[in-house]
Amino acid sequence: MPDFGRLDAFLDETDTDGYLIDADSTDSDQYYLAGFDAPDPFITLYDGETHLLFPRSLEFGRAKRESRAETVERYVDFDHAELVEEHGPEEAVSHVLGRFLDAYNVDSVAVPPRFPLRTADGLRARGVDVTADTDGTVTEIRATKTDEEIDHIRVAQRANEAAMAAAEALLREAEVADDGTLRDDGEALTSERVREEIEVTLLRHGCSLDETIVACGADAADPHDRGSGPLSAGEPIIIDIFPQDKTTKYHADMTRTFCVGEPGETVREWYDLTERAKAAAFDALEPGATGEAVHAAVCDVYEDAGLPTLRSDDRAETGFIHSTGHGVGLDVHELPRLSPSGGELEPGHVVTIEPGLYDPEIGGVRIEDIAVVTEDGYENFTDYDQNLTV
Repeated sequence: MPDFGRLDAFLDETDTDGYLIDADSTDSDQYYLAGFDAPDPFITLYDGETHLLFPRSLEFGRAKRESRAETVERYVDFDHAELVEEHGPEEAVSHVLGRFLDAYNVDSVAVPPRFPLRTADGLRARGVDVTADTDGTVTEIRATKTDEEIDHIRVAQRANEAAMAAAEALLREAEVADDGTLRDDGEALTSERVREEIEVTLLRHGCSLDETIVACGADAADPHDRGSGPLSAGEPIIIDIFPQDKTTKYHADMTRTFCVGEPGETVREWYDLTERAKAAAFDALEPGATGEAVHAAVCDVYEDAGLPTLRSDDRAETGFIHSTGHGVGLDVHELPRLSPSGGELEPGHVVTIEPGLYDPEIGGVRIEDIAVVTEDGYENFTDYDQNLTV
């Protein structure tokens, strides 16, 4: 059960009666606050307790059984049909929401930075004060994980490691053709084939993902290029997997860089540097440190080796051209940030450490682990070897 004490404090500080979200549960703030998974938009009101409002009866029974809300209601409970006859279907909704808030003596609400304009305008027309929570208080609260959430991420990471092992096995068992491309049972071993193996393995472990990265050679020089086509020996292959557990909705994240056969001298040097940069980041990771300081530790390693970073050149297109890491939870990218703007780290923050180097002439190298900040340091969830050559 999340601790909403910080949300209570926010409502007190802003003299606001409640916090309101209008979204489906793919919105992580909605899922977190409501404690309920639904594919269609619904209303969550938090006023010290959690109240849910559904347009239809479709999710009503399940929400009463499964959500942690104190109350679960439907439009019909606020005379929706009569309001439609009187005001029409569009305006009736705002009248229903007005009556819903009246039932809990709520005259003012804070809403997330991204909130439906029609809902906000309709509530204002009913006399409700609607204020955007530009800081995203629920998102900030989600950054600090409970023990239960941390366990969910651990489970997702074990599935992640099984998928990485399946991908690495394909590379290890591949044959090298005369033209340097990799072969699997006589067929070209492609990024698509490796992704398929990753996805099938994750499904068997109760996880899913929309995308994963299997990028070789020049493709690997773009940190978010998914990769395509045949894989080749002697070139770096970045595999970045970020699955979501289908039951808990929590993510994991891990990257490894592999080379079938001997890598070039520069790739080997980059890999060794990136291992050092990752170790430096972990040395800096502790409660009270800032995400900025962790990021700076990585930049120091690369810059001392004469390589560009965005800190040394904000227009750099090669070298270390992204931040050191990010929070992971219900979203694969969430707070906190390990970047120049990264704030103070707290116990319960789950973050990635993922330094890397990139150049289209060489390819790319990235190594990524996932860890939780603890009271006296950190715990690395990742239990997977770092071996460049397979």
